[in-house]
Amino acid sequence: MAALPKHVESIHPSLWRGSQLARAYGKTVDTGYAALSAELPGGGWPLGALVELLVQQPGIGEMRLMRPALARVAQQGQQAQRARRPVVLLQAPHVPNALAFSYLGVPLDKLMWLRASKTADALWCAERVLQAGSCGALLFWQQHIRSEALRRLHLAAQATETLLILVRPLASAQDASPATLRLGVRPAEGGIAVDVIKRRGPNRTEPLTVTLQPSPILLSPHGRVRRHSLVPAFAGGVQTEVVASV
Repeated sequence: MAALPKHVESIHPSLWRGSQLARAYGKTVDTGYAALSAELPGGGWPLGALVELLVQQPGIGEMRLMRPALARVAQQGQQAQRARRPVVLLQAPHVPNALAFSYLGVPLDKLMWLRASKTADALWCAERVLQAGSCGALLFWQQHIRSEALRRLHLAAQATETLLILVRPLASAQDASPATLRLGVRPAEGGIAVDVIKRRGPNRTEPLTVTLQPSPILLSPHGRVRRHSLVPAFAGGVQTEVVASV
């Protein structure tokens, strides 16, 4: 029997050795953290795929973790001089702070906040955003989601170059998921601890510590002031609010 080639991806892009990280056969966005990127196939967040961040609780640093990627996604749209590719926040647990997102490097005119009163409406909205193909990134917070809904999101993402991040509770790690990448996120001194729950490559048993820089805006005396205006519009049970500077 002939020996397998060193990189079995040359046979088919969906194949990889269990002892090696898979080579990304799609586009990726650098995480901005060298230690984390080194643990991900392709060296970054995959585009056109479902990525899950499983957090111990909202607000422990997941947005600062995504900061470099979100800034790159927004800047790429500007450099290419294409139509605007906004960053969409769907079912965010807190009201977005315009000053904080300015620090994240996301232009305010590219930030869209979507809320839905029902889970079904939120899932419908997520699919429509992906099918439109006009977003650079979609961050979707959801407590409970069925496996068939996960598959629909994953399939919808595959037809795009959108960075799709689904933020779920850490307890969801026990559930099966079609996501290409699943990371558990817990607070740690100076940043967060990242557990690689699922990736195309070998298992990693030790958590990875990622140091996060505190936001100078949030630490300032004016960090608690909401400096944004919201322009709501309603369609199909979904409220759209475009965050704009005052």
